[in-house]
Amino acid sequence: HLYSLSQCLKIRLRWTGIALSDRQHCSIFGLWATALSVTNTTRFDLPVGLQSQLTTMSEELNDDFDVAESGVSNVYPAQCSSLRKNGYVVIKSRPCKIVEMSTSKTGKHGHAKVHLVGIDLFSGKKYEDICPSTHNMDVPVVKRADYQLVDISADNFLSLMLESGDIREDIKIPDGDLGSEIRQKFDAGEDILCTVLCAMGSEMVIATKPNSNK
Repeated sequence: HLYSLSQCLKIRLRWTGIALSDRQHCSIFGLWATALSVTNTTRFDLPVGLQSQLTTMSEELNDDFDVAESGVSNVYPAQCSSLRKNGYVVIKSRPCKIVEMSTSKTGKHGHAKVHLVGIDLFSGKKYEDICPSTHNMDVPVVKRADYQLVDISADNFLSLMLESGDIREDIKIPDGDLGSEIRQKFDAGEDILCTVLCAMGSEMVIATKPNSNK
């Protein structure tokens, strides 16, 4: 009769205003069934004190699922042995370009291990990691897009035109030589495109080129 009990719990939770997904419902059903056995009751009302506990669990589970699902499209898994130099990998939760990669010999009771050295795509910081060759690592989804430079604000934000004609003003001019180059070309009246790199929710201008889409 577990299925019937499960459905009754789902209906009862809806009556009390607690909204759960199917996955959350399965997680909480075990707790409710345990509570029923402890209180020796066959009623379908929620045991005393359990409703507030379920509400708290629902909120926590919603937070967990939101975090897990929000980053799904930003990375994908790949076996460590399939990674290559100049490719991409996530190290210490940061999107990196692989600049060094070496594999140790297989031990008697273990797997070969891969030593990875990566450079953060946005900060330039160096990261290292060691992973068994048969294990999976996250690979960031890296995208590039070209936008026409329209203006540079007083607080160093770029006005970039999309193909649709809309303007975005949420990317700052990069530091260093590239930033100086962008400002110099803009002040000289050159019509240029800014190449924007996007990975794991971060964006940055990485290059410029003449606008040939006139």
